[in-house]
Amino acid sequence: MINLQPYSNPTYFAIILSGLLPVIIGLYYGKRLKIYESLISLVFLIFTFGGNHWHQGIALIGYTIFQVLLTIGYAHYRQQKKNQTSVFVTMIILSIIPLAIVKLTPLFPANHGFNLGFLGISYLTFKTVQVLMELRDGTIKEISASQYLHFLLFFPTISSGPIDRYRRFLKDYENPPARDVYLQNINKAVFYLFQGFLYKYIIGYYLGTRLLPVVTHLALGQRLAFGGTGLSWYLLAYMYVYSLYLFFDFAGYSLFAISISYFMGIQTPQNFNKPFASHNIKEFWNRWHMTLSFWFRDFIFMRFTFWIMKHRWLKNRVRISQLAYLVNFLIMGFWHGVTWYYIVYGLFHAGAIIINDYWLRFKKKHQDKIPHNRFTEYFAIFLTFNVVCFSFLIFSGFLDKLWF
Repeated sequence: MINLQPYSNPTYFAIILSGLLPVIIGLYYGKRLKIYESLISLVFLIFTFGGNHWHQGIALIGYTIFQVLLTIGYAHYRQQKKNQTSVFVTMIILSIIPLAIVKLTPLFPANHGFNLGFLGISYLTFKTVQVLMELRDGTIKEISASQYLHFLLFFPTISSGPIDRYRRFLKDYENPPARDVYLQNINKAVFYLFQGFLYKYIIGYYLGTRLLPVVTHLALGQRLAFGGTGLSWYLLAYMYVYSLYLFFDFAGYSLFAISISYFMGIQTPQNFNKPFASHNIKEFWNRWHMTLSFWFRDFIFMRFTFWIMKHRWLKNRVRISQLAYLVNFLIMGFWHGVTWYYIVYGLFHAGAIIINDYWLRFKKKHQDKIPHNRFTEYFAIFLTFNVVCFSFLIFSGFLDKLWF
C-alpha cells in the first residue's frame, strides 16, 4: 500500500493538488463539494496512515471514535442545562489520557505492547480539549458528528497544525467564500506554497542536512573544552544553526498546511510572524508557533488565572500571573516530552517571561530616565534572539548528548 507522509516530497504535492482540483473548481463557482471532500480526505488519511504505518492508522481510528463519543456525549449533557465541574474535569482527563499514555510510554522501554501513538495525536488532543472547554463555557451550543469529524481530521493540518478553532473552522466550512475572495485566497495559497518550498526545502534543507551535522560533529569533539563543560565556539555555532533550522523547517511545513487549507476554502490561521524580530520574550510568543501559544494562553494561562482569582488563593495580580506563567510553560515543557531538557526549556521560558514582566513594569515606571531609540530597539531584538536561541539549544537535547 502507498504511504505518503505530509509534505515530504514533490510527489505528495502533485497528488494532493490533482486530487483537490474538483474542490477548487467547485469553490470557484461558490459550491463546496462536501461528499467529494470527505472522500479525498479519507484517501489522504489512508496515504498518511496506511502502508507500513498501518498501526498508526488503527490507533487514529480508535482515538477518533473515542474522542467523538466523548465530545458528543458531553455536548448532549450540556444541552440538558447541566454543568457540574466534576463531570467537566472527568471529560478533560479522559480526553488527554491517550496523549498522556503516549508521552509516558518512552519511560518504560521494556514495554513492547501496542503503541497508541500516531502522527498528530498532540494536535488532535488540543482540538478536543478546546471544544470540551468551549462547550463548558457555552460558546459552543451543539456539535454535529460529521462537522466535528471534518474539523478533527482536516488532513492539511492533522500532523503538526496549525491548531484551528472549531467555530472559526466551521464558519469557513459552511460558508464558501465569494469568488473574488476565493481568488485572493488562491493567490495567497500559491505564494505560501512557494514560500514553504523556499523555507523547508532550500534554506531548511541546507541548514539541517548540510550545516547542522558539521557543527554537531565539531561541538561534540569539544566535550572536554572549558573545564569539561563542552563550552566552545562550535557549541555556539550549533545553537544558532539549530535555531534557524527549527524555524525554517517548521515555518515551511506550516506554510504548506496553510496553503492547502486556502485551496480548500479554509483560512487556517498563521503560525509564524517574523519571530526573530521580537523586542522581548512576550512578543516572541505572540509571533512564534502562534496557534500553539494562543491555545496555551486561552486554555491554560487565562483559565488558571481565573481559577486562582475565583478561589482567592492569591490577591496579588502580579504573583498570580507569575504562577500562571510557571504552570503554563511547565505544562508546555511536559507536552513536548518527559525528558529533563524539555522540562527545563519550559521553566526557562517561564523565568524569562517573568523577568521580562519585571523589566516592562520597571521601564514604564521610569520611562523618563530610560532611553528609547533605534539602538535600544535593535539591542532588544538582539538580546531576545539570543535568549530564544539559548532556549532552543536546551530544547534540542544536544546538551544531553554533550554532557551525558
